[in-house]
Amino acid sequence: MRIALASDHAGFAEKERLKPLLSDLGIEFEDLGTTSDESVDYPDYAVRVAQAVAEGRVQQGLLVCGSGTGMAITANKVPGVRAAVAWSDQTARLARQHNDANVLAIGALTTPLGDIPNIVRAWFAATFEGGRHSGRVQKISNIESAKR
Repeated sequence: MRIALASDHAGFAEKERLKPLLSDLGIEFEDLGTTSDESVDYPDYAVRVAQAVAEGRVQQGLLVCGSGTGMAITANKVPGVRAAVAWSDQTARLARQHNDANVLAIGALTTPLGDIPNIVRAWFAATFEGGRHSGRVQKISNIESAKR
């Protein structure tokens, strides 16, 4: 699997700490920034990841910012992206299983740092269950199409 990875300044250190875990999980990643903890605008980095996912250059995205929320909101503006903020392994797993989420957003300032590796492991171990959830995900896609 290949993913796009990005953070803002608040998530930079955690993004860097996640790279060895991703490698251990056999996940190839393209780091789309930022490159330091100097202040940046998180939408610039979230949209890079979202576009990579939407265009099919990568299968999934991983975003890290202060709360996860701003990047998820931004990523969800890109058609075809279903970004979810996860603060536990359960929320990460359910986002994949029930919502077919393709971008994970994590809050480095709001999530205990020791929990973040477990959240990432749960996300990448889970798969979309389909079934009754497929129609719900299709409704999301229909809403996206209606906005265009």
